[in-house]
Amino acid sequence: MSAENTAFSSSGEEVITRTIDVEVDNTADNLNSSAEFDAFYEIEQTATEIEQADYKRVALQFPDELLHDSVQIFRRLKQRIGSDKELYVLADTSYGSCCVDEVAAQHIDANALVHYGHACMSQTYRLPVIYVFGRKPIDLEDCVARLLDTFSSDPSSHSNRRKTVVVRHDVAYTHQIGEIVTRLREALCPESQVIYRTVPSKLLPPSSVEASEKAESSDLLRVSETVQDCTVFYIGDESLGLTNLLITHSSCDVYQYSPTSRTSRLESGKTNKLLMRRYATMQKGRDSDVFGILVGTLGVASYLPLIKHIRALLTASHKKSYTISVGKLNPSKLANFMEIECFVLVACPENSLVDAKDFYRPIITPYELEIALQSEPSWTGKYVLDFEKLLAEYSHGDDESKSEHMEDLENEESPMFSLVTGRYRHAKRYGFDTIPDAGVAKPSNPESSSALAPRNRDNALTLLSGSAAGQFLQSRSYQGLDPRLGQDMPSVLEQGRSGIARGYEE
Repeated sequence: MSAENTAFSSSGEEVITRTIDVEVDNTADNLNSSAEFDAFYEIEQTATEIEQADYKRVALQFPDELLHDSVQIFRRLKQRIGSDKELYVLADTSYGSCCVDEVAAQHIDANALVHYGHACMSQTYRLPVIYVFGRKPIDLEDCVARLLDTFSSDPSSHSNRRKTVVVRHDVAYTHQIGEIVTRLREALCPESQVIYRTVPSKLLPPSSVEASEKAESSDLLRVSETVQDCTVFYIGDESLGLTNLLITHSSCDVYQYSPTSRTSRLESGKTNKLLMRRYATMQKGRDSDVFGILVGTLGVASYLPLIKHIRALLTASHKKSYTISVGKLNPSKLANFMEIECFVLVACPENSLVDAKDFYRPIITPYELEIALQSEPSWTGKYVLDFEKLLAEYSHGDDESKSEHMEDLENEESPMFSLVTGRYRHAKRYGFDTIPDAGVAKPSNPESSSALAPRNRDNALTLLSGSAAGQFLQSRSYQGLDPRLGQDMPSVLEQGRSGIARGYEE
């Protein structure tokens, strides 16, 4: 293909030759023997659990950074299980790699799944899951010493010593967490109570249960519980898990130890910037009238009740909503839905916060949507990302305050001030049809609503007022080609100019 034509068409070769930047995890490559490789990925324990449960079809889910080890893990597991059992490698996840990909597992009719690498540990309910985090190395003495030094050197540490210390960590260090918590308790007790926040033992790999139980020996804090007035020690590198920890514990001091760089520092200084950014995104959602509910997970429990709750909330606020399942998010996909003014992402806690700088429309969380739809939004800095917590708070809310809020929405006709544009705006009210003679509004029938009405005798389409897509098409400057194009009589043809540009001949 010539160079002149590449601007208008291409051979598609760049799709094949294009490389994707992936930060490969080379931890297992530095191991000295096959026995250490088996211990790192818990080959024996995984094979034993597959044999004992008699799983016939098992899916092996890998994140992109561990795909280079998938073939070797597949071969080692295949040697240790019966010939009547089949293994399948899931090389591309439908949603976030930290979530269990039950959608891809159902494509091969799997009756169990082995999840490798980092996991958000969200509760699932369809398939039994075996988690293999990997046993990343960590210097126990350096970890405890640097955390205590950073904690002691902080000017506010004297008052924080009377607070409860909650230990959180990346799941790759679960095998050493028991010893770390024990040493922290010896150093901080009795001034501070050290609590280890863990997950149910049934979700942990077999080799991690013992370390977890050792850390739980005296004080225990389950994932469903939260201590707000506390100090948090986080063990792990920069990740979405740390970001969510900062934003959901905005009133706590969070100290992080990085096993890779062997450094420790106070991380909670970032919290205000994170909350300010999320508050600005929430204000954009407050100015929106048409929402798209993005289904970002199909494996986390309670995602269906949450979607139902969001639909009911938007309907009660007279907002238009569409439910969309697009898999992994990217700006090109979401740019196809031009009539949608704001997206609400239903995903696991670690994938809920999306920096929408590259996206055409803002993306908010379900909790931010509830705040945005309030008649007088107030935000104390509290943040909820867990599905079950969000639903529980709404179900346990005051019924009287809910009814008052709905009455305000029904009677509110005054314009609202936008903090984004600095102007007043009138919100569109979907779900109501106006009767011209009476000047009143009545509920429309959602079953009979449609973007386009049937054709009339003139072969035209009628747009309904309650359709967000129809209103968007009407507001566009480009309305398509003239339907009379080609039907009119052609104009008189005249002889044009000829020659080259510098010397035309008439």
